[in-house]
Amino acid sequence: MINLITENIGTIIASLILLIIVALAVRSIVVNRKKGKTSCGCGCANCPSAGFCHGNGAHDKHELSE
Repeated sequence: MINLITENIGTIIASLILLIIVALAVRSIVVNRKKGKTSCGCGCANCPSAGFCHGNGAHDKHELSE
């Protein structure tokens, strides 16, 4: 078991770093979503998909699923 860990320590460390980065990115998205911020950060004034995010007009998520 120790031999397996020592032979693959580089892969293990790289995987842990990537896992931490992904977890922080997901956490950031969740926190921003709870605060009501958009995912792109540029606002909805000129966004063609604003209806999907905020339910404006006929592009409401609920209307599309029915």
